[in-house]
Parts: sequence; C-alpha cells; structure tokens
Amino acid sequence: MTPNISAISGTRSNAAVRKPKALQRGSRVGVFAPASPGSEAKVAAGVAELRRLGFAAEMPAAQRSEGYFAASVEARRAELFRLLADANVDALIGSRGGYGSNYLLDASLASAAGDAKAIMGYSDLTSLQIFLWQQRRWVTFYGPMVAAGFDAGAGAPGGYDEASLRSAVSETEAGWRPSLDGEVLVAGDGEGRVLGGAMTLVAATFGTPWELDTRGAILILEDRAMKPYQVDRVLMHFKQAGKLDGVAGIVLGDFPECEPPVAGSPTVRDVCARILGPLGVPVVFGAPIGHTTRPMLTIPLGVNARLQAHGGGNLEILETAVTR
Repeated sequence: MTPNISAISGTRSNAAVRKPKALQRGSRVGVFAPASPGSEAKVAAGVAELRRLGFAAEMPAAQRSEGYFAASVEARRAELFRLLADANVDALIGSRGGYGSNYLLDASLASAAGDAKAIMGYSDLTSLQIFLWQQRRWVTFYGPMVAAGFDAGAGAPGGYDEASLRSAVSETEAGWRPSLDGEVLVAGDGEGRVLGGAMTLVAATFGTPWELDTRGAILILEDRAMKPYQVDRVLMHFKQAGKLDGVAGIVLGDFPECEPPVAGSPTVRDVCARILGPLGVPVVFGAPIGHTTRPMLTIPLGVNARLQAHGGGNLEILETAVTR
C-alpha cells in the first residue's frame, strides 16, 4: 500500500533549505532513469563526458523498459531509493526525461529523501524537482542529462554550458552570474527564489499536495514542441490559478519546435509578451534553459537570485547552491 502523503505534505515555507555537498573531482555520480529510457549510445557518450569532467560516473544498471517507461514503477523507484540511500553517491543525474517521474512521487519518496544530494535534470524531472522542493526543501539543478546534453558535449549545439555547470554544482561562494543570452520583454530587476522548469510539468503540480508555491519566485518556464496557442493555454492556466500573482520575475526558454502553424499568426514570444507583460515584473525570453538547441545552462533551483532584465539578461545567484 502506498503511504499517505498527507502526514508530510505541505509547502513547508518555514523549513530550512537543504543544500547538497559541492561536487569536486572524484565525486561519484549515479545515473538514474525515473521516466523514459535513453539510447545506450547516448548514455555511454554522456557517461564518458561526466568522466572527462572528473566525476566518477558509471553506466546505469540494465533495466527492461515497459512501453514509454525506462522500467516498471517498482524498478524505477528501487533504483532511485538505492542511490538516495548510498552514502558513496554524491549526485544523481537523470539519463533523460520523456515521461514517468510523476509515478514516483509519494510519501515513501519524501521519507527516503534524507540528507540532500545534488539532483540534476530537466524536462520530465521537473516533477521530481518540485516534489523535493515542496516536500523536503531540496535545492536541485535544472540542467543537462546524461543522454540529453552531456552526450553532445560542452559548448556544442544540443550540449551544455560547462561554466554554469561547474559554478552551480561546485561554487561555494555566492555571486556568480550566468548570462541568459535572451531578449528582454519587460526591463527591470527582481529578486526572488529560482523555481520552475518545464511549464507543462509545473502546471501538472497544481492541485497536488506538492503544488509549486510561486509567490516571490524568479520563475523559470520553458518547453518544446508546443503550438503558440498551447503555450497561451498553459500561461492562462497559471494566471487563472493565481500562480503569476506575486512573482518577482520570469525567465523563459527559447521554445524550440514551437513555430506558428500559420505564417503571420502570433508566435510564442508574442503570446508571452501579451500575457506576462502586464504583470510589471522583469521578463526575459529566449534563454538557453532546458529544451534548447544551444549549449544548455545549469541553473540551481531553490536559491535566491537577482534577475537583471537588461541587454540579454543576467541571473545573479545570490547564495551558494551547495555546501562545502
């Protein structure tokens, strides 16, 4: 029987933020697949890149996929719990996204999440990252995955940005500032806690015990392969659910494969400007976060930051995401 999450649910706004230990050369990285399977070739390439970076990374244990899932719910849960419990594992990096992380979200996971470990990924891992934030106040990392970023390499199209990765997981001094290389839709500065992820996955938390509390947040929202009207629908859901009330700023991805179905009709940029512009908070569109064809930034989730919406935009990280 699945434990009742009501005993441990809630936003825990007064709970202490839990930060993982900084990753250094030799830190042991566990590769896990909470959602869909990744190709063996891409996983191997990603593991090789993690080793090039100086981490002790191993190929994940072989599992039998079930449809669009990397393995059964029981097998995926067991692997995640094993890595969380292993004192020799310093970080967990998703093999890829896809779909399925939501099946792992229950009271047993909240109970298993003891001392914080660095967890990195994007896309479908948004569900897991929000759960760990809302239930256990874990700082996590929105960044490349083994078969979706690390496999392509540092600085490559479809790859990742090495400087922000190293700063996010290893820097024990605050004040580093990744350039967002985007377009300012609303100029200004705003301070808040960085939260969010893939926008459809963020919206999927609404109505659950781990619904994302966006008040005072620098909200990261990105996705792929959505028509502009579908982005419109999700943003209106955010608005009507009150999730845009009180946000301190918004950073939007560059939304690849989201071209208008009819030439001359509104673009995703147009939709974002129309719905988010009236909020009066700084908004940057087109940052290489999550789904992007550019080298992907690594952004810590759960830390305080200052969004500087000028030029291409900057996100100044005001507190370290890791401990010594």
